[in-house]
Amino acid sequence: MKKLQVALAALAALSAGSALAQSSVEIYGRMNVSVERQKVGGVSTTEMINNSSRIGFRGTEDLGGGLKAGFVLEHGFNIDTGTQSQSSFWARQSELNLSGGFGMVRLGNFTSEAYFATADYISMHNHDTGTTYDRLYAYVGRNTDKLAYRTPDLGGLTVEAAVSLKEATADNSFDLAANYNVGNLQFGAGYEKFGDANQFALRALYSMNPFTFGAYVQRDEDGYGSGLGKRTTFRLAGMYTMGASELHATVGRAGDYDNLSDSAATQFVLAYNYNLSKRTKVYALYGKVSADANAPADYQDRTNFGVGLRHNF
Repeated sequence: MKKLQVALAALAALSAGSALAQSSVEIYGRMNVSVERQKVGGVSTTEMINNSSRIGFRGTEDLGGGLKAGFVLEHGFNIDTGTQSQSSFWARQSELNLSGGFGMVRLGNFTSEAYFATADYISMHNHDTGTTYDRLYAYVGRNTDKLAYRTPDLGGLTVEAAVSLKEATADNSFDLAANYNVGNLQFGAGYEKFGDANQFALRALYSMNPFTFGAYVQRDEDGYGSGLGKRTTFRLAGMYTMGASELHATVGRAGDYDNLSDSAATQFVLAYNYNLSKRTKVYALYGKVSADANAPADYQDRTNFGVGLRHNF
């Protein structure tokens, strides 16, 4: 009887260990803050700026046969005040997914892959956050009530299609993204539509150590308001690395909307990053936006320079 009890206990321990090995939960996040001198319009201020700090939880469970269940919960907070940075606690991401040889099905609240495949992909300095984020890109889609399907890797090509159910809005929104990698070249494309507003963008990035070059071009319609018509936006980005140091330069230009003259804007960004480790860096930045008289409010004339600290965990 004692031998049987020992055997059963060993079997239970082995089963528990196997179950734990098949499931995993990870805590991750980013704390990113800068102190900057800004001039917006004619007003100058010195501010501490939170740059999309967040904490998240993600996990997977191995269901056997190549099938996995996964989840992501991500909360945004203001590092300078300790308050949450968005209206809802899990507004950054709240996703449940199922993946296998067929690809991945995603359900919940998450950022458009069309944006990640184009504008975000070339935002090598500060991950398109803070005062130097890309102010010119027209983000058309919705993040909430979303159902998406992502293909498996097809020889370097992945495609994701998503729909946000209209529920509390008048229309569904749609987004489609594609990424293709071949050697040192990476290409991307993204499309979004929500009501009468839509946008399409193409992106390329080329790495040749110590240089990296990226660019996208976007064509949007009514991206910043109904009845504006169409316009073209482009952005160029470059990075040069020297050991732990990185030098960044970016320039973007949004043209006039068809139905609104003097609505163009230009954005410049210069930055220096020094990587103290793989997870921690200090940086200095300078940004400038020059906007025409009728440009969207986010394009208001501004300059800013400052220093910051970022830590990933």
